[in-house]
Amino acid sequence: MTPWVKRLLIANIGVFLLQQAYPALTNELAFAAARFVVAPWTPVTYMFVHGNFWHILFNMIVLFFFGPRVEARLGSGRFISLYFIAGLSGALLSAFYPYVPIIGASGAVFGVELAYARFWPRDKVFIWGVLPIQVRWLVVATVVMSIFGLGGFEPGIAHLAHLGGLAGAAIFLFAIEHRRKISTSAFRAEPRAPAPRGDDMRRWATIPRNELHEINRQEVDRLLDKISLKGIASLTPAERAALDRFSKQQS
Repeated sequence: MTPWVKRLLIANIGVFLLQQAYPALTNELAFAAARFVVAPWTPVTYMFVHGNFWHILFNMIVLFFFGPRVEARLGSGRFISLYFIAGLSGALLSAFYPYVPIIGASGAVFGVELAYARFWPRDKVFIWGVLPIQVRWLVVATVVMSIFGLGGFEPGIAHLAHLGGLAGAAIFLFAIEHRRKISTSAFRAEPRAPAPRGDDMRRWATIPRNELHEINRQEVDRLLDKISLKGIASLTPAERAALDRFSKQQS
């Protein structure tokens, strides 16, 4: 269990228990665009409020199974940013129906699900513990069901929040991947310097990713992202050794 996944699980379950003790809390924390001026906290708080036991159970199962690996891949800072950006995007898109209140973590957890599908698209999950489906097709099914839901299918479900969460997560993932590409291009453009640290960065930036196994390619991307975010000094000796090993495969 990773740090932010654990905290989010505790926060969601804690708020749900408070709802049972104080039912009026649900309306106070729900988001409706028409109430934003008088309740500006609701674009965040609505993510922690759920309608019933099955509602929170489904969302927490998705977070529990997909969240830890995504947090480990992105790092805790980027993971929690992804989560809240997806949730806020869900609220933003739901503003098209300003008088309809929404609750639930679905937009945020669907953003986490999208990130998982981006990094491990062919991993399989079992619907109802029986039906196997690759994660990428699970996301496609979510999008299709949400679009059809706007026409009246599955009433009472915040389909716009689902679509907004997926869209926000997609934009966030594109932005951090684009930033990593710019950073690695900068490594390549640097003139040769005698310092070993600069040499290491140039060599690692030219690792032939397309020739690597998918798992190794994902590890290289994770380590280059870590350098981009925290600097080369953040690498552990084992991580530096891994990048050295992959770079030697060029020769």
